[in-house]
Amino acid sequence: MALINLRSLGVTLGAPLFSNLNLSIGPGDRLGIVAANGRGKSTLLRAISGSFEPTAGDITRSRGLRVGYVEQDVPAKLLDATLYDAVLQALPPEQAESESWRVDVALGELDVPDELRQRPLSKLSGGWQRLALLARVWVAEPDMLLLDEPTNHLDLARISQLEDWLNALPRDVPLVVCSHDRAFLDGVTNRTLFLRPENSQVFPLPYSRAREALDEIDASEARRFEKDMKTAQQLRRQAAKLNNIGINSGSDLLVVKTKQLKERADRLEDAARPAHQERSAGTIKLANRGTHAKALVALDDAPVTTPDGTLLFRTGKLWIRQGDRVVLLGRNGAGKTRLVNMLRRAIAQPDTSVDGIKATPSLVLGYGDQGLSDLADKDTPLGVLTRRFELGEQRARTLLAGAGMTIDMQSNLVGRLSGGQKARLGMLVLRLTNPNFYLLDEPTNHLDIDGQETLEAELLKHEASCLLVSHDRSFVRAVGNRFWQIEKRRLVEVEGPEGFFADVARNG
Repeated sequence: MALINLRSLGVTLGAPLFSNLNLSIGPGDRLGIVAANGRGKSTLLRAISGSFEPTAGDITRSRGLRVGYVEQDVPAKLLDATLYDAVLQALPPEQAESESWRVDVALGELDVPDELRQRPLSKLSGGWQRLALLARVWVAEPDMLLLDEPTNHLDLARISQLEDWLNALPRDVPLVVCSHDRAFLDGVTNRTLFLRPENSQVFPLPYSRAREALDEIDASEARRFEKDMKTAQQLRRQAAKLNNIGINSGSDLLVVKTKQLKERADRLEDAARPAHQERSAGTIKLANRGTHAKALVALDDAPVTTPDGTLLFRTGKLWIRQGDRVVLLGRNGAGKTRLVNMLRRAIAQPDTSVDGIKATPSLVLGYGDQGLSDLADKDTPLGVLTRRFELGEQRARTLLAGAGMTIDMQSNLVGRLSGGQKARLGMLVLRLTNPNFYLLDEPTNHLDIDGQETLEAELLKHEASCLLVSHDRSFVRAVGNRFWQIEKRRLVEVEGPEGFFADVARNG
């Protein structure tokens, strides 16, 4: 029995986000919603939750259905509350007074340490804020969970923990989740909705298998469209020949036949529909200027320490060669970012001594961190390009438009861009730097699945040499050809990432 039914649902905000969407959600459903950035995923969740009125269609809910909706961002009014109080406030006043134990149960299920529960949300990491929002919803015992990008700001251990928690929920509690994390969708869903302006597709499969089925449908529709258009062209050519013969011979029968062929061609062209083409949120392209050096970076048992000098690990003797795509694996706090920063200094300032690290002088660095900190919030996208690179305004505007930024966006403050727009701007800056070595710290943060796949393809196509840090398991598997793991205060090379992923899943 369906708990929620969507009938002919549509939302238009300037342009159609989706239309004629028919969907039922019932007990046991674990539905993943997939679309590019800005294509209506969050809007659909809000419509299901009842906080947004769709442009067209109807939503019917089971009587008394309690829907728990976990949004992406913490409401401003909660930032000064402690984590514990933020969750407690989700209960009705009378229940909060007599059943505060519910908060302890919810926080316990999510493994929130006692020392964090009395800290203000504003002082917590984005990951703990996400779990606080989840606890706020879960403590009210909803009949259905709606999650909007739940893995944002979570490290791999927390993502694994969230997967386990969701999979341990009572099976009659349906889950609807919007996410760009492909491995996470595979781990927690059993249905997939690909949201489109027209002809959204639903499959009773988790993401990866659903994507294969969708690609087959799109390819089949593309072949059918091409065949129909060729047939229409042939009919028109036949009609033209018959028309000439009919005129020369004065045959009324041939004139009628000509008209029939043209009408058949018209009907075929009117009925033909091109296969869906995802409207790109902006092109991602990389560059690789190349270098004649074979060994790019050498690590000679370099010590990686905390700011106060405490040893985190030693690197041993390792090399990065041309064409290597090294993925750095390690738990939070192990020292990954410290090593990335040491490598950055050694490459960007080859005359400055970095203990135990030597970079070839011909390296040109392309660096991007997860916070895109080199893009100042008070700058504008147009200003970023014209000040950093020898570009005229028109060329800069053309490049920005290719990255998905309208004329208005180009002159807005960087701080007002969405995460996806800012990430694409960062990728454009990397491309224009024209590096031959990339240092990328969580490069898929804020990129939709289309953007992630494009970035993967660009790194492979250009045979880019790079060192990567990422919690995105699908990205790591697709891109890496060497893997370094921090374990027991040593940096060691391992055959692949699966052992590390499995260890994190087992031990958190």
